[in-house]
Amino acid sequence: MTAVLRVEDVFLRFGGIHALSGVSLEVRAGEVFSIIGPNGAGKTSLLNSISGFYRPQEGRVCFEGKEITHLAEHKRAELGIARTFQNIELFKHMTVLDNLMLGAHVHLKSGILSGSLYWGFAEKEEIRFREEMEEIIDFLEIEHIRYQEVGHLSYGLQKRVELGRALALDPRIILLDEPMAGMTVEEKEDMVRFILDVNDERGVTVVLIEHDMGVVMDVSDRIAVLDFGKKIAEGKPEEVKADAGVIQAYLGEDV
Repeated sequence: MTAVLRVEDVFLRFGGIHALSGVSLEVRAGEVFSIIGPNGAGKTSLLNSISGFYRPQEGRVCFEGKEITHLAEHKRAELGIARTFQNIELFKHMTVLDNLMLGAHVHLKSGILSGSLYWGFAEKEEIRFREEMEEIIDFLEIEHIRYQEVGHLSYGLQKRVELGRALALDPRIILLDEPMAGMTVEEKEDMVRFILDVNDERGVTVVLIEHDMGVVMDVSDRIAVLDFGKKIAEGKPEEVKADAGVIQAYLGEDV
């Protein structure tokens, strides 16, 4: 299977703190690839290095065969790299639909002048994107809240809207940073279903950070384990679960 994402010997430092130390991994097209590890292991720093929020001091990040290590964050989004965050990053005073439309802005091709006058191509483009956002709304089963302000929604629904905004980018790969943190059991079950549908039905490669090991073991094709900024294991769920180093560093006897 072809590697859609390659991280090669990445080092990320903040002063004297080594967030990542020589991390390398490959994510294959069409898989669910999970990254696990204790708090402070470097998981979010790795996602930030892939998305462009951080720039590693050493190493390379490649997407679909192209090096993107020094590419701006919005340029990576244009290539098809989308992400969600541990802390919800939505416009709380805007509606669900407006948040999704903003998510698609990197693909808008009409200029500022034509957009402001709402003529010709800009109008057609607006209609097309609106139709695509409605399809995402249907997919995530949030039709009943499309016109509600995001700030008035439950935490679980806000997480679902954030997933929708990432999908609005029409991504080839989606980076999910603890998408189920703080959710109820029922909300988690819904999110797991949507993530699997994103991967299976929409053909989007998924990179997942998640602390719920039951979820990770159930949904992942492969797993990488970080500890103190270093990768200590990688493999299929059953291989990682049985790895002595992983058990000692992280999994313990609860798995």
